[in-house]
Amino acid sequence: MPRSRTSPSYTAPRSRTSGRAPRALAAAVVTLLALGLPAVAAPTAAARPAGAVSAPGPATATVTVTGEGGASAQPDLAVVVAGVEAMASTPRTALDTQAEAATALLDAVRRQGVAEADIRTESVSVNPVHDYTDGATRLRGYQAAQTFSVTVREVGRTGAVLQAITDATGEAGRVNSVTFGVSDPAPLLARARRAAHEDAHTKALQYAMLSGHRLGRLVSLSEDATGYPRPVPPAADAASGAVPVAPGVIRATVTVTAVYALD
Repeated sequence: MPRSRTSPSYTAPRSRTSGRAPRALAAAVVTLLALGLPAVAAPTAAARPAGAVSAPGPATATVTVTGEGGASAQPDLAVVVAGVEAMASTPRTALDTQAEAATALLDAVRRQGVAEADIRTESVSVNPVHDYTDGATRLRGYQAAQTFSVTVREVGRTGAVLQAITDATGEAGRVNSVTFGVSDPAPLLARARRAAHEDAHTKALQYAMLSGHRLGRLVSLSEDATGYPRPVPPAADAASGAVPVAPGVIRATVTVTAVYALD
């Protein structure tokens, strides 16, 4: 009986490194765990988004307050706004009439000791004047006017200057306003700003204490507004020989907004 022939078999030899990778990975994991570190695979460059940043921490608490401050000073000058007006049937005649009154005004303030540099023309105008009756328009004439600003640097002479203007110009004269002020407002404003800053700091300190915090650094400070007095209209008194005026005091005010950090 013929004997069957068995085909030879071949077994590939085991690679010397085939089991090393799993064993090396396991050893690395054991080492990380022994060191108390999480065994997390490092992200690849493709998995990490470009420009990624860490999450921001909690925002710093702040308090926002407004501070108000003011400072006063005696005025050392007065600015008088005065002028003349004249009516005539023609523009030329109106201009000539107002020019005569304007010359009288200028001569009067010069005699009161006002310097040329402190006298300035503010406006000159010539306008037609119409009457309107029963829907009809009729030309009544022309009005010419000129306005000056006069700076009086001796406040005590302001009334005398006003009286001199009205005496020299008669019915053509006009006194529009008198404004008292200080020649150098910078020191007055500096005092008002200091007061406003101190007021804001005091308020912020109180709010910090009320909320259980300590007042931290100043984050921002802005100046919101400054205030000055308005012009004072004069009241004439011909019997006294001078127009009585009350200079009062000049008060500057400042408002600021301050933001402080709370610790």
